[in-house]
Amino acid sequence: MPADPAAHDVWDVGAGYDAYIGRWSRLVAREVVAWLGAAPHGRWLDAGCGTGALGDAVAALAAPEVVVGLDRSMGFVAHARARTGARRAFAAADAQALPVRDGAFDAVVSGLVLNFVAEPARMVAELTRAARPGAAVALYVWDYAAGMEYVRRFWDAARALDPAAAALDEAVRFPLCAPGPLAALLEGAGLGSVEVRAVEVPTVFRDFAECWAPFLAGQGPAPAYAASLPEDRRAALREAFRATLPVSADGTIALRARAWAARGAR
Repeated sequence: MPADPAAHDVWDVGAGYDAYIGRWSRLVAREVVAWLGAAPHGRWLDAGCGTGALGDAVAALAAPEVVVGLDRSMGFVAHARARTGARRAFAAADAQALPVRDGAFDAVVSGLVLNFVAEPARMVAELTRAARPGAAVALYVWDYAAGMEYVRRFWDAARALDPAAAALDEAVRFPLCAPGPLAALLEGAGLGSVEVRAVEVPTVFRDFAECWAPFLAGQGPAPAYAASLPEDRRAALREAFRATLPVSADGTIALRARAWAARGAR
């Protein structure tokens, strides 16, 4: 097992990501965009756009002039570009060094990216720099410690079988995914009127097969950990994970996912 937990942060295959986290991110994205209440016909920047979930919500709800999506993963950029339409532009770029001029955007957003960059404060400073004076800057991250049940139950099962898995658990690795640290980051970047709120969405699986399959796609820390195990240990983890789940009489599995969303004004 790699000594560096970040070695398990695999983000490249769009379809695998959407099956794992992307479909739930879409639900959160709509809540966040509606919360911002930005004026129509604006220029939006989606930093760390991934497969395009947040930009989709902007296009559907905010009547933008354009949404520019930037992501470090060429695979994600290609996936997003292939499935989106007009008023969208994409490029490969690091959220910690945005290739945009100061004050170029009327709203700057980022979904599920902050905890995966080496320097979160630098990223928030870049988001702030890209926003025009008075513009909204917003981001959201999963509540890995308690609110993201799907991932939480996986790591609880993994840690019970393998104490070394604790070092890979997002709840341990990403303590900034909480209201206090998020507010402090935005305020430290000079943003005003900072607010943090919880956004909860349902994560319902039709059966255990659908629930387990995303952990085999290798996209993200938990799936990458599962993929790294020999078959016998992966099978043991699968059954330990299954035992934690609330399975209904019809076989469906209903969980909840909570994200923390933060916003401020430049």
